[in-house]
Amino acid sequence: MSKAENPEIHPVKLAAQREEALLTPESDKDEKFDSINSTPYEKNESKTLGYDHEAEFGQAKLNDFAIRDDENENQYDWESDEFKNIPEIVRNTVSFEDDPTLPVITFRAIVLSALFCTIGSIVSQISYFRTTIIGIAANAGSQGQWATFLPTNAALYYNITMEPAIALFFGWGASLLGFSFAAMVRPILIDDPQFLFPLSLQQVTVYRSIQGTTELHLERSRKQMKVFWLVFLGMFIWQFFPAFIFPFTAALAPLCWFASQNHKVNFIGAGRGGIGLLNITLDWSNITSTVITYPYSVQVIIFVAFVITTWILIPIAYFGNLWGSPTYNIMSNGVFQKNGSAYPFNDLLYTDASGSQIFNQTKYDEVGLAYSGAQYLWEIFMWYASYISSFVWCGLFLGPNIAHVWRSWRARKAAHNDRLSKLIQQYPGLTWWEWVLLTLIPFFMLLGVIVTKKLYMSTWTYFVALGFGAAAMLPMSLIYAVSGYPMKVGFFNELVYGYMIDAKGSSRHPLGQLAYRIISGNVWYDARTVLEDQKIGHYFHIPPRTVVGIQILANMLALPVNYGVMRWVIASKFDYVSGKIADPAGQWTGQEFKSYNTAGVQYALVGPKRLFASSVFQPVTYGFVAGAVAPLIIWLLHKKFPKAKFNLWNTTIFFSGAATFYGNLSTGPFTTFIIGTVWNFYLFRYKRKFWNMYAYITGAASDTGWNFNLLFIFLFLGTTGAVMPNWWGNNKDSIERCFALNK
Repeated sequence: MSKAENPEIHPVKLAAQREEALLTPESDKDEKFDSINSTPYEKNESKTLGYDHEAEFGQAKLNDFAIRDDENENQYDWESDEFKNIPEIVRNTVSFEDDPTLPVITFRAIVLSALFCTIGSIVSQISYFRTTIIGIAANAGSQGQWATFLPTNAALYYNITMEPAIALFFGWGASLLGFSFAAMVRPILIDDPQFLFPLSLQQVTVYRSIQGTTELHLERSRKQMKVFWLVFLGMFIWQFFPAFIFPFTAALAPLCWFASQNHKVNFIGAGRGGIGLLNITLDWSNITSTVITYPYSVQVIIFVAFVITTWILIPIAYFGNLWGSPTYNIMSNGVFQKNGSAYPFNDLLYTDASGSQIFNQTKYDEVGLAYSGAQYLWEIFMWYASYISSFVWCGLFLGPNIAHVWRSWRARKAAHNDRLSKLIQQYPGLTWWEWVLLTLIPFFMLLGVIVTKKLYMSTWTYFVALGFGAAAMLPMSLIYAVSGYPMKVGFFNELVYGYMIDAKGSSRHPLGQLAYRIISGNVWYDARTVLEDQKIGHYFHIPPRTVVGIQILANMLALPVNYGVMRWVIASKFDYVSGKIADPAGQWTGQEFKSYNTAGVQYALVGPKRLFASSVFQPVTYGFVAGAVAPLIIWLLHKKFPKAKFNLWNTTIFFSGAATFYGNLSTGPFTTFIIGTVWNFYLFRYKRKFWNMYAYITGAASDTGWNFNLLFIFLFLGTTGAVMPNWWGNNKDSIERCFALNK
């Protein structure tokens, strides 16, 4: 039913009545809320998506969330085909009315898009060089970071200054390739209302609150925006303390305070260089709004994985001298010789008369295998398990959704007929030829860069990378669409690349492996951002062509900004991010790049044949078996005991969480779990109206305040060389005051 068909219905009036229902006292609740037994959201999601709120929070509280006054009942029939597959949380977040005559692309929209894209690019790029905030960096509003990974590693580890044109065109090509990869799974993920994209819902909540004069009840919008600006200002001011003035607040280690001279206690309690037991952080960059956007079941899985790998396995290996400890630093993602000294990977390459990089077998026979610490070893195991689990899990739990879309495509009919899909279907999408063109442009752009041989990557491996990148799109994106958890591709593609170059005798330079990794795996991160924005467009009924167009514009603009910021960081923080000097604050570690280089040394330079011939690395290959068997066990248990809700225990998320390298910073997960329990368990279950009103607003405001604080520090303190003097809250030896940690 559209406004044209029922002109007496006014959206602002309806929103006012919905607001009245939201604010109704508990004693009057029964008059405003109808009982909905087994709503379609609960029925459908528990059977197909492997996640539902009913299983976590109970039926009664979901009924409280279903706001249904008399006029809403007349306006929308929630039991009809148009609405029955739309989750309750979406029903109460998005609008179901649309005016196709309203302009979308305006001069103001272009200017603001360019401004915030630039800001997002700066914040995003800085974040990749720091220990924290990696998760939020992926959604900071920019793309094309992969243009910086190659020149960064080239400069940090191989003393190579990569030509700007090579870096930029590689980045543009990789980012644009994400559009064509996203197009393959768009009909499944964007059009299906059951795929929520939780982060999209958070942003939709903020945007609709800003538009309160036209869509939401004005009073409700004012309250939400008042909270937004108060939280934003508070977070912006507060972040100066953990980030600059008072770093002690970023990692509170109570165990160290009571035993500051005991090394074992310091190692257990320190969040920087230790396992962070009971360590609390007051730095939002270590927390982020995932405490709200992640379903609580996902937060539980991630925390359990952290406890097992960090609070249990690391102490066992560290104090028991197991798995290479203490010879190889257990808290490092670096690569070592057998005696524990740094691995001389540069010495294993030499340039022949033709300019080709040749593996130095003689030198390798002298230095031997490239070893890793215990934490990095089981990280490899978990990444293998996570990669395989993503395919098996999606096949078992999400197969019916995929089959439905396939049958609809074969029948040449719309796969979904819900209200949101009908609203967006009135706008033309990109034509088949336009998608082909959008695929061919990045394809030839990347091919042109690769044939220059400046990336040390063989042309034939490029085509293999495209195949593996496309294959991983669906399972990775499905899990993200359901949970909001941005899992990584892991090391599977490095393994494939290592065996390929072993067979063909191609260049073994680690930078070639990194280029392959970006195309075969990391392009998914750009595709994920594309899908995230397209889901927002779907919720707002924005024409798909417009969404894609503005995304491409942002892509072109963001890349040079990312590249410029990368050059600034390399010039000003080189000694820190290269590992020559330890950053006293433990932030400018560049450990993301170090991890990429370690993978390149092991899988490309040394090669998997040599690696897995060793008894040290052989056990990690059983990760493939674990990844295949674990989701099957969960699926069988779910089928046998459906009321037990085994489907909530997503094995892919568990393995991916267990594979996360916390390195020298383990101070965030405990605090994150505590806050997540308050927000997404207690408040969601017992104060649902409050959660619905303020949760997403608070999360978005906190992230925004932190982002602007980081930008301010970068522009006005970082570029001027300002340094906070050492004092009690900024101790030069240990800001946590864990003084015995390195004894």
